[in-house]
Amino acid sequence: MAVNKEIKRLDKSNVQLNVTVPKEDVILQYNEMIREYTKNMQLPGFRKGKVPREVLERKFADALKGEAMGRILESALQDIFKSESLPRNEKPLPYSTPELQGEPKLDLDNDLEFSVIYDVLPDVKIGQWKGLKVEYPYAEIDKKDIEKELEEIRDRNAIVMDRDDSASAIKGDVVTIDYIIFNEDGQTPSSIQRKDFAFTLGANTNVYQFDDDITGMKKGETKDFSKKFADDFFEPTLAGQTRKVQVTLALLKEKKLPDLDDDLAQDVDEKFKTLDDLKNSIREKLEKQLEHRLRERKLNELLKKIMENTPVTIPESMIKAELEGRWRRLARYYNTSMESIQQMMAIGEKDSEWRSSAEKALHSRLIIETLIEEQKIEATDEDVEKEFESIASANGAAIDEIKKHYNEDAVFYLKEDIREKKITDMLFTENNLKPGKKENYLDYMTDNG
Repeated sequence: MAVNKEIKRLDKSNVQLNVTVPKEDVILQYNEMIREYTKNMQLPGFRKGKVPREVLERKFADALKGEAMGRILESALQDIFKSESLPRNEKPLPYSTPELQGEPKLDLDNDLEFSVIYDVLPDVKIGQWKGLKVEYPYAEIDKKDIEKELEEIRDRNAIVMDRDDSASAIKGDVVTIDYIIFNEDGQTPSSIQRKDFAFTLGANTNVYQFDDDITGMKKGETKDFSKKFADDFFEPTLAGQTRKVQVTLALLKEKKLPDLDDDLAQDVDEKFKTLDDLKNSIREKLEKQLEHRLRERKLNELLKKIMENTPVTIPESMIKAELEGRWRRLARYYNTSMESIQQMMAIGEKDSEWRSSAEKALHSRLIIETLIEEQKIEATDEDVEKEFESIASANGAAIDEIKKHYNEDAVFYLKEDIREKKITDMLFTENNLKPGKKENYLDYMTDNG
């Protein structure tokens, strides 16, 4: 279809696309649609495929023109957006649906003119990104970090045994409970209830925080108590509420932790002969994790500086898509609905905090992508092969085995990772980075700063 187009830049990374479809193409598409209907339609008094065109148009004139216009608009937009001649920053974002402006009318005697508005990639004009002086926080691994890992290993290798029926639940016990959270009237059970819910008392794995209320209960005992839920509790229907809760302790078990010795090391992996071998392996693992995190923190601090020099107007549809992705991941983590998470995020200042975080993440991402393009960073076949070698080495596998897991799409994303690593290395080389404040290792690894 031969269409004429004009793109006008608006505020907030919007564009208005004005389209003109010549009347010859309008007539062609309209006639094609009419032929489809005359072949397949059946009306009283006419056999299928024998309805005269004039009868069809007289009876369904407005509906036919409406459908024809919809087809023409869709076809014209597809031709424009799929065209390789249309610049990337003039195509609609994947999550931005073009919005039709006004109410265009189909007139077979005239060209069809219509306009749509949609979000596009923002214009990013990179400010100063070289020669910046940046301090980054850092951390070091010490003895207590290794000891913490060892305790977690002991916990994973613990033997779980039934406690005596007369025993009372204490912190560290593994409990299995049935619970019901009642409605506000305190009489009728709500939909929030579960059977056979197992967790370790005091391990902070029970999101409803019944630990203190269950402590002291005996196997088979049922207990009613009131629970005050925080104003920002993840389940919106409970946030800020005080509810009656009923818990039955179905099973009570205790953990027998193994001794911290060479036998434990050998149980973890036969490659370890002594406890020191296991400790050395833990340190090596933590150091690799710290190295990766240190790289992230350096980049984050550097991008904060570049963002100050590079203002960007991020379109609303891009922010919405980022937030929905975060909500979806959080909903999966808490095993609840995305709608519940969205309601929870709208409580108090949470919504604005998440929005601000999303905007910063997108701002950073756009800077990285723009620098990759401007610096013409590429991922060669040799780069990909080296990455496969690295992945194979880290997993103790053959390169051919690793490659089996990478289809065309996976290789594409692997190349994107390589390009991002290259631009990150360039940023580190072109700027003056030095260590600043020292942080606790655990805080350093979990801080999103």
